[in-house]
Amino acid sequence: MANIPHGGVLKDLYLRDAGKRDALLKETESLPSIVLTERQLCDLELISNGGFSPLEGFLNQKDYGSVVEHLHLTNGLIWSIPINLDVSSEQIEELGLRAGVRIALRDPRDDTPLSILTIEDVYRPDKVKEAEFVFGANDSAHPAVFYLHNQTKEFYIGGGIEAIDSPSHYDYVSNRCKDRLTPSFLPPSPDTPTELRAHFKKLSWTRVVAFQTRNPMHRAHRELTVRAARARKAHLLIHPVVGLTKPGDIDHYTRVRVYKALMPKYPSGMAELSLLPLAMRMGGPREAIWHALIRKNHGVTHFIIGRDHAGPGKNSQGKDFYGAYEAQQLVEKYKKEIGVDIVPFQMVKLELCRHSLKLTHTLLSSLQTYCPDSDEYMPIDEVPKGTTTLDISGTELRRRLRLGLSIPTWFTYPEVVAVLRQAYPPRLNQGFTVFLTGLHASGKNSIARALQVALNQQGTRPVSLLLGETIRSELSSELGFSKRERDINVGRIAFVAGELTKAGAAVVASMVAPYEEARDQARATVERFGGFYLVHVATPLKACEKHDRKGIYRRARAGEINGFTGIDDPYEIPRKPELTVDWSKQSVSQIVHEVVLMLEKDGYLGSQ
Repeated sequence: MANIPHGGVLKDLYLRDAGKRDALLKETESLPSIVLTERQLCDLELISNGGFSPLEGFLNQKDYGSVVEHLHLTNGLIWSIPINLDVSSEQIEELGLRAGVRIALRDPRDDTPLSILTIEDVYRPDKVKEAEFVFGANDSAHPAVFYLHNQTKEFYIGGGIEAIDSPSHYDYVSNRCKDRLTPSFLPPSPDTPTELRAHFKKLSWTRVVAFQTRNPMHRAHRELTVRAARARKAHLLIHPVVGLTKPGDIDHYTRVRVYKALMPKYPSGMAELSLLPLAMRMGGPREAIWHALIRKNHGVTHFIIGRDHAGPGKNSQGKDFYGAYEAQQLVEKYKKEIGVDIVPFQMVKLELCRHSLKLTHTLLSSLQTYCPDSDEYMPIDEVPKGTTTLDISGTELRRRLRLGLSIPTWFTYPEVVAVLRQAYPPRLNQGFTVFLTGLHASGKNSIARALQVALNQQGTRPVSLLLGETIRSELSSELGFSKRERDINVGRIAFVAGELTKAGAAVVASMVAPYEEARDQARATVERFGGFYLVHVATPLKACEKHDRKGIYRRARAGEINGFTGIDDPYEIPRKPELTVDWSKQSVSQIVHEVVLMLEKDGYLGSQ
């Protein structure tokens, strides 16, 4: 028998409101609307399908305050993470938001009305208090605290929800809806608690261990989840998060391909894969309680919690936000109220970051090591003395992926390696951008054209040349030369460069780009997809004026042109360029050779 929902009744609003769905949909045509953020969309889906039972809407002020301060709703039920609908003062004024008003909540992707919320109250939260109580510190190094202060709007709305439709999902549909018990008019969506409970009943699963992950899984994960399930005489639910996770995590498309490749490695009939559209907060101990309650609502009886569960990493002082076992200890404190048996997991946690290929090797409650003689993973403190053991560090795995070297089958499965190699090809097959910045007539365009030729000669990938004046003519002809407009122009060039880099191309971009902040933003845009190399063409102003055949510097000094970089508008020297060159002292061929050597050193150029 599946575990009882939190609060005793599963709040499946899709089923509850199915009979009035058409009337609700018609009503939305005359209601003010709020287009949800990505986090709000995830929260709404889990409120509506019962994943957040006993919640039936977004928290009002009293429940919000009680959850923040006491980890409980005002009705006495444990609930550890505040679920809020944030709005701006402009939205409040424009839409007339106040108690009693009904508003339509819309999907940001297609503007579909998903539900109607009846406002109970509108209130201003104490964000500092929320950060300190919920996340342990008002430290913006914590991703949820950064989000709270930089993206969350200044007011919260509390009120109940009437469900119309679930958000549409078009990826991995077979892993999102098994035994369809929700109304047939709903589009494909992740397995709801109602559906998973029915699926467990159909399979005669009475004891289910859930394993949450936001990372790829390898052989150690498979071995240890099997061990956890067998020790509890239970079946296994692999329940990865496919909503919002930690910034920089590997994308869920790649992760789900890894999970699907891994599932056939489990004993037949032992494990099922289902996807959870949760927006994680990386809230450590409080989040562990929240995760356990969500799995309880999905019918799970046991939940695996490892070392530093849902931890966000280091704080601004370079120390861990949470203690290694704080999550396990807090869940143990409230285990009777939670109603799920906790499995303290002993495993190696391998964390593959999406864009930087940064892979960290983090120990959980006990370090696991591979024993080749017995072909198994064992806690290191259980390995007999003198036994041969093998390990691959995160650095080594990253190196092997980057260079295309073999990854042993004792570490992971060939099917998983194939997925990771497809998502993270060696640098020879990745795109990159060389971003040249410098004063007008500094030689940067000549260098850019010559570099394009040199890269085309390599023949390893398509090469695109993005010159500042070309982009201004083709994409930014309406822009002037104020700081804001210059930053917009650099942002557009960075967007194009990022898309080309994502597609595996080499991009050579050349522009003045005088402001450090805009260059930093360009780097952040491109580095999500591949390499970024800032080359400062530091030709002195005097030399630039000498090579200015169009006489633009002369006109600027005469006052005919205002706001010209280097004359009456500043050029901010790059703080940390990958390379600094000087056209007045080096030939174009010498500079191009330096750039090529830099790319070869980092593995982007060379023999296949």
